[in-house]
Amino acid sequence: MAAEPTCYPMPIERSDARVKRSDGLVLIAIWEFLTAAPLFIAIVAMSMFAFPSVISDGGVGGIFGLSVAMLFVLPFFCLAVGAGVGLLLRREWGRVLAIIHSALSLFFVPIGTIIGVLAIVYLVTPQTRQYFKITADG
Repeated sequence: MAAEPTCYPMPIERSDARVKRSDGLVLIAIWEFLTAAPLFIAIVAMSMFAFPSVISDGGVGGIFGLSVAMLFVLPFFCLAVGAGVGLLLRREWGRVLAIIHSALSLFFVPIGTIIGVLAIVYLVTPQTRQYFKITADG
């Protein structure tokens, strides 16, 4: 009696290995990390210098002010880093985070406005959407 052939599932190749990453996405990811760098410095500076001096002085207003500042700086930092990593990993959520970050950057006139508009226009083009759709299917 002949043995039945064993069928193994074919290895799945990720389609992003065949799709070249566009230079525009790399530039946007670099911009995301460049905007995150000063925010990281601000977070470290507030944590190391501002909070200890305000706490030792016992000023409630200073603690409240620094807490509010951290509530704005920390999420913006996380958004920028997440968008940069997501774009480099070719994930749809990275594109969405980059669009959100670009929209928020429109308020930082003039550089943030210019780069934000260019990034939004690039990230919503049909070619870029298709690029993320292709890599998500893989």
